[in-house]
Amino acid sequence: MASLTTSSSSSSLPLSSTDHQNHYTYEVFLSFRGEDTRFNFTDHLHTALCQRGIENFRDDGLRRGEEISSALLKAIEESRVSIIVFSQNYASSRWCLDELVKILDCRKSRGHEVRSIFYKVDPSDVRHQRGAFGEAFYALDQCKYKDSMDKWKAALKEAADLSGWPFKDGEYESKFIDKIVGELSAQVINPSCELQVAANPIGIESCRQDVNRLLHTEENIVRMVGIWGPGGIGKTTIAKDVFNSIHHKFAGSCFLADVRSNYLTQLQERLLFDILRDPALKVNSVDQGVSLIKTMMRHKKILLILDDVSHSNQLQNLIPCPNCFGPGSRILITTRDKRWLIAHQVDEVYEVKMLDYDQALVLFSLNAFKINGPPSDYLELARRAICYAQGLPLALIVLGSHLFRRSREEWEATLDSCREDPHREIRNVLKISYDALGVDLKGYFLDIACFFKGMHINHVKPILEACYDLKSVIGIKQLQEKALIRIDRDNEIWMHDLIEEMGKDIVYQESPGEPGERSRVWSKEDVDHVLTYNTGTNKIIGIQARVFWRSFKISLNAKSFSGMKNLRYISMSEMMEYEFFSGDIDYLSNQLRWLDWSKCPLQSFPSNFHANKLVNLDISESCGITRLWEGRKNFSRLTCMNLRGCDSITELPDFSGIPNLKELNLCECRNLVGVPDSVGFLPNLVILNVDRCFDLIMFPRKINWKYAETISIRSRKLEEFSKVGKEMSSLRILDISDTCIKELDESIGNLIGLEWLDLFNCKNLTTLPCSIYGLQNLKRFELTNCSKLVSFPTNTKILNVDGCSLSLPKLQIFDIGGCSLLSDCDFLMTLDCWETLKWLNLSRNNFVSLPACITKFVNLGWLDLRDCKRLREILELPPYVRPDISGCESLRRFSKLTNPGAVIEAESSLCSKTPKRHCTAEELSMEPTLVIPPKRQRTGQASMVHFAHEMVLLNPQSP
Repeated sequence: MASLTTSSSSSSLPLSSTDHQNHYTYEVFLSFRGEDTRFNFTDHLHTALCQRGIENFRDDGLRRGEEISSALLKAIEESRVSIIVFSQNYASSRWCLDELVKILDCRKSRGHEVRSIFYKVDPSDVRHQRGAFGEAFYALDQCKYKDSMDKWKAALKEAADLSGWPFKDGEYESKFIDKIVGELSAQVINPSCELQVAANPIGIESCRQDVNRLLHTEENIVRMVGIWGPGGIGKTTIAKDVFNSIHHKFAGSCFLADVRSNYLTQLQERLLFDILRDPALKVNSVDQGVSLIKTMMRHKKILLILDDVSHSNQLQNLIPCPNCFGPGSRILITTRDKRWLIAHQVDEVYEVKMLDYDQALVLFSLNAFKINGPPSDYLELARRAICYAQGLPLALIVLGSHLFRRSREEWEATLDSCREDPHREIRNVLKISYDALGVDLKGYFLDIACFFKGMHINHVKPILEACYDLKSVIGIKQLQEKALIRIDRDNEIWMHDLIEEMGKDIVYQESPGEPGERSRVWSKEDVDHVLTYNTGTNKIIGIQARVFWRSFKISLNAKSFSGMKNLRYISMSEMMEYEFFSGDIDYLSNQLRWLDWSKCPLQSFPSNFHANKLVNLDISESCGITRLWEGRKNFSRLTCMNLRGCDSITELPDFSGIPNLKELNLCECRNLVGVPDSVGFLPNLVILNVDRCFDLIMFPRKINWKYAETISIRSRKLEEFSKVGKEMSSLRILDISDTCIKELDESIGNLIGLEWLDLFNCKNLTTLPCSIYGLQNLKRFELTNCSKLVSFPTNTKILNVDGCSLSLPKLQIFDIGGCSLLSDCDFLMTLDCWETLKWLNLSRNNFVSLPACITKFVNLGWLDLRDCKRLREILELPPYVRPDISGCESLRRFSKLTNPGAVIEAESSLCSKTPKRHCTAEELSMEPTLVIPPKRQRTGQASMVHFAHEMVLLNPQSP
């Protein structure tokens, strides 16, 4: 048998493979010669890595000037592994060679992993610079680079001596790449992000070996194996260790933790994401999830582990049939109930046995004494403890952790308490740690067991602190030390199922016959009883109804909450349905700290509702609510307010009594007319979302949110945006797209930390203030479809921001498509983002030509000129840009690009070699190509003036 992690039966698999300690930005850096492999082998390798979920960096044109760029150096340093693709012309590039030197420097100084691929070149030729590879190397200017030649030679020899993969003509690239990705995943990437198994894995190796033998991974068929045993015996621990040992053998792998406690749609979506790595894939219903699994997994060889299955419905909807998965797939299921395994016709069932005496003694001693065995004077006491625990790993861990550093007298008292109730030994062992807790810490534990298991720690902390005098950081740490809870890698709070059940049983025993007399109510049946028959008393401090699979009807009435004077928590599932309810209640506790009631049936809060201890208010999707409250109320502790989708709310009350509000979500309040001025002066606001409030016409006249980071407002009736206070330096994102604003106030320049300004589809915007150029940190600026924008402000060089006259020096994305009143794009001359701009959209505009300054944007990778109907000539472009000139029907003159392999998006008539919508710069610049837009095509001859360095295209004469 195996030991298990100290406090939970399950753990979540991280969504990415990023190392949580070293904080790598990329798993893999690809070093290659663009002209050899950019559009074939390296592109295929890049795609295969992405499909396996391995984040990788591929240089798409960052090599500029005489020196290797800082962006490339940074990318190498922030990568776990570098793969060097040696090809015939690799050594002809000084950039590639400098890149190689940097990679090997990182190998020595940072422990950076390096692997080589010898693509159609011999490793010996790389090592000694011989053959065609050597010719390419020695073709470099020996005089110009004499100081670097020896350094480059040494780097080539060192890299060739490293382990790598040789590829020769005649091999299948796809199989070769699959081999590379598989080995890389198994040897380098995945070991750093394997699941946490156990602090003291006693006996786990033999269990893993037993299960692996049952899986028969060498066979190319779909095989299902179950792991069966009681709670606390280590089923999850075994499953995790099996996962870590074999997941590299599969094209995709997924560990679905805690199946018992999660929504089926969430589990289906997680399964699809982990295998397909498509973040856009969403599951809206269980039936849709089943259909997606059946259609999208059938050709994938995957490893799937379902941990803690508690119902046949879970298996039916996550594993509709074995044939849903590709040949060679393996499915592992852990459960306490063998019936589900038999009903689903698994191939084998592995029964987990209790620890034998010797294993139990070691595991207990590691927790009670931090050594492999007990001191001689504690041997008899240790034997008694092991007898009570009955070989159950969880009981041994909890009991041992409780007795650590206790006196002999405390040991005797603890073990005597176990002996008094011989029929409930295991429960008593687990309860020992609970009985030793203080009052507040007991409250922490029961709240987590009944309400907060699986929630993010940052969500739970402020609620616990609002309810108890004990600081959450102290309380949570103490519960961890006693092995009662665990914080996983995703910062979610977990506890073992047996410990959770023990906590819930403690609450149940408060009043076995009447839930209204208990401190906490969580099952939907008990919630229905309490609210329907008005049996709630002042003993109830929390009520929660979680419904996972189907809607649940409940009979709410005006008196449902009247007896609950000390109610602190309300969490009602959005799948609840309320019968025979008028929309009003007489009373809601003023002791509330947490109100989470999506699709709340209330029309408004009671007039006597004064919950000044409220921390969180979430009534999203509550279409019946017409108003919150009248006048000003003091909610001094309220930090988060979610009114998303409250369609019937037309106005908001005075918010001046909510000074600590940090997040306000008004998204999709479609009938909301105005946001009061008091919101503009909330001193601690961080996030404001007023997206898709289509009737909004009024917004605070002035805003001064010192800590605000994100503001999103979309309303086609809003004509004026606020004046901005001088303290809003923290704002990073301002989205006021799809509004009717006509201008921005000069105070917009106070947003000195702004990185993204979105004015998309602001069709009434006519001018921009000069202060817009003072946004020194702006990286993304979107003005698409601002169809009334006439011009940009001038005289920008006279601006002086902190002694600097630069205009938007960090801009990376500039989107100004569809601004049809702009007759030229000379405004580009005023910008100083020559090295940072990467994406420029000038589509659907009336420019006749591009200014010469366009060439200064040396890192520009994408230039969108689609449907610029009046554009006649493009004389110069940056060297590695990829332009899209589709629909440029007046274009007659096109520059030859510096990079002849650059892809140009174009209408089929712009390129003679292919009917597709893209062609290369070589084709446009070197071939005698006729440019005639399809709708204007006529019979006739075209004359080519010359095409050696640029191409001049003339329309045929009209018939």
